[in-house]
Amino acid sequence: MSKTTWQSHWHKHPGVRSGDELSLGERSADRMRNMMGSWPFVFGFFAVMIVWALTNTFFLEHVLHHKAFDPYPYILLNLFLSMMAGVQAAALLIAAKRADSISSQVALHTATNTDDIKTLVQENTILTAQVKKATDLLEEIHLHVSNIGRKVGADTGRFSPGETPSPGN
Repeated sequence: MSKTTWQSHWHKHPGVRSGDELSLGERSADRMRNMMGSWPFVFGFFAVMIVWALTNTFFLEHVLHHKAFDPYPYILLNLFLSMMAGVQAAALLIAAKRADSISSQVALHTATNTDDIKTLVQENTILTAQVKKATDLLEEIHLHVSNIGRKVGADTGRFSPGETPSPGN
């Protein structure tokens, strides 16, 4: 499985700024969100806690006989987890703020496109009405010409190309 399955694809949307258009803080927020919101981060976090507990409980406590730097209730680990929770709360707020920014950029892009499409539909409706009017007028002209041909005679209005029609023709 490739790493791209965990990454977001907002940068491909035409209405969202990306790459060099982003500030350093926005790029950092995107990287932090992509890293901390991934399964490798969760599994790595659990692995560090398990290694901490095993090192302090079994290796340092039993092998080196009571030389553990953070014995069983793991008070130091608890302190680090509490500090990390505070930092992660701020990180979540930063990531949420960035997600809101992306969502607002997509919404503005969609609103602009919707307005453009409405304008095009109105213009298309006007053009369609003009074409209908011209078609109706052309049909009426055809009807008049065919009626003139029936009234005057079968040869009325017929002449060879390049020939000037005569009043009797």
